[in-house]
Amino acid sequence: MVIDYLPEPYEIIDAPLWWQRAGLSQTASGYGAKLNSGRVVKLRDGRTRRIYITQFSNIGSAWIILDKKRLYLR
Repeated sequence: MVIDYLPEPYEIIDAPLWWQRAGLSQTASGYGAKLNSGRVVKLRDGRTRRIYITQFSNIGSAWIILDKKRLYLR
């Protein structure tokens, strides 16, 4: 399995969704394969993409979808 990383530099911006601002969580357990984070990444060309989190047990991975491809953040 090859892991593709988002090329640097990029900027991470706080952008919580309405339910995150209200103190709610996406799942009852807090775990899941595609959880919305409260942040977006600003790419070099000015576009923004929501950062998703895959979280199981005590480890998680942050990633975005760009051109139908999953790119992980370092």
